[in-house]
Amino acid sequence: MKRIYLDNAATTAVSNEVLTEMLPAFNETFGNPNSLHSFGRDSLNLVDKARDRIAEGINADRGEIYFTSGGTEANNWAIIGLALANKAKGNHIITSQIEHHSVLESCKKLEKMGFEVTYLPVDETGLVDIAELIHCMNQKTILVSVMAANNEIGTIQNLKTISKLAHEKDILFHTDAVQALGGFKIDVKDLDVDAMSISGHKIHAPKGIGALYLRKGVKIDNLIVGGNQEKGKRGGTLNLASIVGFG
Repeated sequence: MKRIYLDNAATTAVSNEVLTEMLPAFNETFGNPNSLHSFGRDSLNLVDKARDRIAEGINADRGEIYFTSGGTEANNWAIIGLALANKAKGNHIITSQIEHHSVLESCKKLEKMGFEVTYLPVDETGLVDIAELIHCMNQKTILVSVMAANNEIGTIQNLKTISKLAHEKDILFHTDAVQALGGFKIDVKDLDVDAMSISGHKIHAPKGIGALYLRKGVKIDNLIVGGNQEKGKRGGTLNLASIVGFG
């Protein structure tokens, strides 16, 4: 019997175009991108090319793209890192009840650290209750995180409205756009988001590679510490072949 795959919302196959571009990064241009010798510089050129492509795809600057191991790490880093970096201002975070577990579990971790989290209800179509959002924002609110598109029912949130409301009160706005990337145009400047999580395996790139868009000037604590990779923001040798594939 022939099997037909109907679960691209969960993950996609790596496309031939992506695979073809990745292959040389395994055994031809394989140097550590952070090495100073020519092998490292050749690999770094591939990383820079991928970073430029991804930045262009979401209308960001290349310096605002930080590679991660996937959407989960990007969400963890955004929620926990932004909260810790801005705790002097307040300890209140707002998210929705239908976020991905990587967002919800990050919020639960912060609650154990003394932060307060409001989980907004949604209507019958999955849209966040805007009136409730306005009601819940207060002087201690430092972050609002609402996903761009739901990974189970596909609801697309009113990101520009949420962002505008948050910024009117000097509150940071993060969106999990893992399920949205490739589904519709995403312009971080038009949406006016401060941070956004994306992942490769939803758009025919490999599993295990993602990125966090972080608006220039936004403070964030490091989640993974180690070397000076990713401008000192995320330790660990870069996953060269997968970064090339994501690009």
